[in-house]
Amino acid sequence: MTAQVPSLAERVFAQFLTLQQQARAAKDIDSLAYAMANDAQGLFGFRHAALLIAGKVRALTGISMIEPHAPFVAFVENAAAQLLAQERSAQAQTIAPHSLSSQSQSDWQSLSAAAVFWLPLLDRQGQPFGGLWIAREQPWSEAEQALLVQLASCYAHAWLALQPRKPWRLRWPRKKIIAVVAAVLLLLLLPVRQSVLAPAEVVPLDGQVIAAPLDGVIAEFLIKPNQAVKRGDVLLRFDATSVKAQADVAERSLNVAEAELKANSQRAFADAESSARIDLFAARVEQKRAERDYARDLLARTEVRAERDGIAVFADAQRWIGKPVQTGERLMEIADPHQAELRIELAVGDALDFKPGSEVALFLDSDPLNRHTARLQRSAYEAQQSASGQLAYRLDAEFIEPPPRIGLRGTAKLFGERGPLVFYLLRRPLAALRQSVGL
Repeated sequence: MTAQVPSLAERVFAQFLTLQQQARAAKDIDSLAYAMANDAQGLFGFRHAALLIAGKVRALTGISMIEPHAPFVAFVENAAAQLLAQERSAQAQTIAPHSLSSQSQSDWQSLSAAAVFWLPLLDRQGQPFGGLWIAREQPWSEAEQALLVQLASCYAHAWLALQPRKPWRLRWPRKKIIAVVAAVLLLLLLPVRQSVLAPAEVVPLDGQVIAAPLDGVIAEFLIKPNQAVKRGDVLLRFDATSVKAQADVAERSLNVAEAELKANSQRAFADAESSARIDLFAARVEQKRAERDYARDLLARTEVRAERDGIAVFADAQRWIGKPVQTGERLMEIADPHQAELRIELAVGDALDFKPGSEVALFLDSDPLNRHTARLQRSAYEAQQSASGQLAYRLDAEFIEPPPRIGLRGTAKLFGERGPLVFYLLRRPLAALRQSVGL
């Protein structure tokens, strides 16, 4: 007994059921997209099919990677956009070339087949979220179109099961997208105050700098950092051993010179040669007296005294003790605790055209929640290397209210003139781009 040979209709129906089963068995969106563009080729004999989702090609027959700028991709997307504009994208239909633009007709002849069937994919509300552009040389029969419509329903159901939400381009109407874009553009043109952040420190205002009066070694500090001092108080002492020895030698040399001058003056009454040498010995006495006075002055300088009332501003006394210093080297500063200013180190990349009197807000590291207001007074024209190794401009600002304690550090926010928000957001990226490109 031989098996009955299935008829053509039975074979077509079996292949159709297989296609539906393969679509429902897809595990992810990519595998489903590949099945939609390729699996039905054996049943319907089309040359190629293009799956479009939200107006963009998602899959092509026989191609694994889609090139967005390929001519065929651009043609299909343009044709789908024209169907959407003509409000025909929700209907399954054969596409006539004359229904598209002249440029699309020209591209059709070189890129696609003669008979094209547009198969829309509809969501639960009956709105299209995509479609299939299916092209072949033979015309599409009514039976094939009916099968394709049923297959499209299966494809849409499987797609919505794997991706419940529609792409944002379809969830948002075109008018809403245009309104959002316009609102963003208007927001970017909104004028805002330009501002930058920079490290800052509270420093004395018109303080007296205490510098090393001589070359030597510091023996001891008699005060502590931020200690109040009075005028005339001894601040520190240098090691005076060598200076005292120098003063003693100068004193003895002066005594010898005076003795020689006195002895020569007594002999001058009887000795003409001694009378002629009186001026020489007198000059030598003056020289030795000057050396003695200089040595005494150096000895007096070994004690450094305060020349005004205030507080002693320096970091640490221990790092100075036993350290050799040179004349003029900065040791400390005597300042009035109630008079202070803000010193700002503005990086070269953040430099804007700040005018004198611009507003400055200081947020101290020790008290970041409170704001101290100041006004810009001076700004340097030349950048210098800061302690962190970066080039920065020095800016000085005056506090409007009572200043914080001298020595506190924080972050200063400098406010400039108003400008568009887009410049405020893109100023640093544009500057970095110019430095990279060289324009």
